Amino acid sequence: MISDSDLLRPDWSVSAQVRALSTTRKGGVSQSPWQSLNLGGHVGDNSADVARNRQRLASVMGIESGQIGWLNQVHGTRAVELTSNNLNDCPDADASFTRERGVVCAILTADCLPVMLADRSGAVVGAAHAGWRSLCGGVLENLIEAMAVEQSELVAWFGPSIGPANFEVGPEVQAAFVEQQAESASAFCTQGARPGHFIADIYELARLRLTRAGVTDIHGGGLCTVGDSERFYSYRRDGQTGRMATLVWLD
Repeated sequence: MISDSDLLRPDWSVSAQVRALSTTRKGGVSQSPWQSLNLGGHVGDNSADVARNRQRLASVMGIESGQIGWLNQVHGTRAVELTSNNLNDCPDADASFTRERGVVCAILTADCLPVMLADRSGAVVGAAHAGWRSLCGGVLENLIEAMAVEQSELVAWFGPSIGPANFEVGPEVQAAFVEQQAESASAFCTQGARPGHFIADIYELARLRLTRAGVTDIHGGGLCTVGDSERFYSYRRDGQTGRMATLVWLD
């Protein structure tokens, strides 16, 4: 079963009605190479095991599994609103938000950065799948705009992602970010990278994008999915592997 020590919970200054967590790979029933709490239904794992893992997750959250709004993540920038009427639609999108209590926004990751947003009063929450393509394309900005509250009232939290020591990218990635935001250059360095490549800090890139959009109360970061095989899935490290979930909802 999933224990509380198997979960990551944000320490952020929002209403007590806002609930949020990130899973690790611990506490499930999946077999290797998805061992054990794989929540992704698209990675080749046994579908019955994924269903049992999702039920275990719902139980520890104190909800029904049907309250979780899963997305078909496509490394894009679309943000969709979730309600009790469309929870089973699984739309093509990389961000979701809700104003409805008991509706859960969920993001699946195994290196990409999950970003949660909530307004301080507990009126709206959202979550984004911020891999570099989505992040550079504007998924966070689209989510902030869709949530339609004052940016200064939003608080952000970063779930576990690939850390800067292990995130090597090509020159086209660095160029794409710097072209849009010159300050992004600070998130790239050449030390430790192959010739012509860069080491990127996706946490810093996301902070810069959020800050530019007016969201400055930012928490989390500092973990590395690649470097911690005991706790986290990592696609870059393992190839075929499971997916963790980062979830936020209004109680």
